[in-house]
Amino acid sequence: MKRVLLGILFLATFACSPKSSDKDNTLAQISNPDVMKYAVNGKALYENYCANCHQKDGKGLGKLIPPLNESDYFKESIHRSVWIMKNGQKGEIIVNGEAYNQAMPANPQLTALEISQISTYLYNIWGNEEGVISSKDVEKFLSEKPENL
Repeated sequence: MKRVLLGILFLATFACSPKSSDKDNTLAQISNPDVMKYAVNGKALYENYCANCHQKDGKGLGKLIPPLNESDYFKESIHRSVWIMKNGQKGEIIVNGEAYNQAMPANPQLTALEISQISTYLYNIWGNEEGVISSKDVEKFLSEKPENL
């Protein structure tokens, strides 16, 4: 009888566990295989380095941390976004008409390839379709501070 109850409990645990939905699976939004090569690692890197503040869904943290998802500031300049990922940012910015003034820390340990993967992931989900942002692109962006920063 104990075995039967344990078996039922075991099955009930898996039957009731939450399932991932397509809505939460941002990689499902990417159909280009070249983009996918970068985006798989980019998603993991984003979740490790960025999602704590910007959140997995990219919606940010209220009035403290700006969104990336549906963000005019983010969409305006890949160059600027890449620069900020590596070097951080201080001072007020306006995102979707809202002021944010929380410093973003630099991530000097991120390589050009890692920033390329994160950028490719972010710029190809949430309705964005920028294609691959290569490590050569990232190196070029990092060699010169963007004018709009």
